[in-house]
Amino acid sequence: MPINRALYTVALVRMGHDSRTRDYVARRTAEGRTKREVMRNLKRYISRQLFRTLNSAQPATSTT
Repeated sequence: MPINRALYTVALVRMGHDSRTRDYVARRTAEGRTKREVMRNLKRYISRQLFRTLNSAQPATSTT
């Protein structure tokens, strides 16, 4: 499964079940943003969150 599709699926699930994400979507659409723009922003946020989680899970490697 391509990464973009996985991010899209995670964003859809969060839009349907996570109250903070639903509030965010409502706020952004009230500002005049389209669903496409909101989805793009959500995927960016999710990818940053995932990167930080994966990066912190990696053990520090020695350069010597």
